[in-house]
Amino acid sequence: MTVADITFVIFMLCNSLRILAYVPQIARAAKDPNGAQAISFATWGLFLVCNVSAVAYAVVNKADPTMAIVFTGNGFGCCAILLIGAWKRAQHTNRFVEQVAWARRWCAMPPVLAAALRLSPLPAGGERGRRGTSR
Repeated sequence: MTVADITFVIFMLCNSLRILAYVPQIARAAKDPNGAQAISFATWGLFLVCNVSAVAYAVVNKADPTMAIVFTGNGFGCCAILLIGAWKRAQHTNRFVEQVAWARRWCAMPPVLAAALRLSPLPAGGERGRRGTSR
C-alpha cells in the first residue's frame, strides 16, 4: 500500500465517520425548545456547499463514485440540520409572536376590566402606576 493509498483510506474513513457525527447535532436541534438558536445557518450552509463541491470533484475530476457517495451523505446531514433548524426557528418565532400578541392585548386592557377579571388589582386611587407607591 502506498502513502497515497493510506492517506486516501484515512480521508475516506474520517469523512465516513463524519456522517455519524451529524446525528447528535440533529437530535439536539430537534429537541431544542428555544428555536435551535445555536445552529448557524451560514456555517451549515457553507458546509453544504463544500460537500456539494466535493461531490462534483469526485464525479468530474476523480470519477470516484465511493467518494461521491460519502460526500453526498455529508451533504444530506447538512441539509437535515438546516431544515430542522429552520423548522424549529419557525415554531419558536410563531410561539413568540403569539406570546407578544397576548401580552399586548393584556397590557392594552383597561385597568378596571383587568381588576374585574382579577388579573391585576388596581393601585390605590384607581391610578395607573407601580404598586405600593403613592403620588
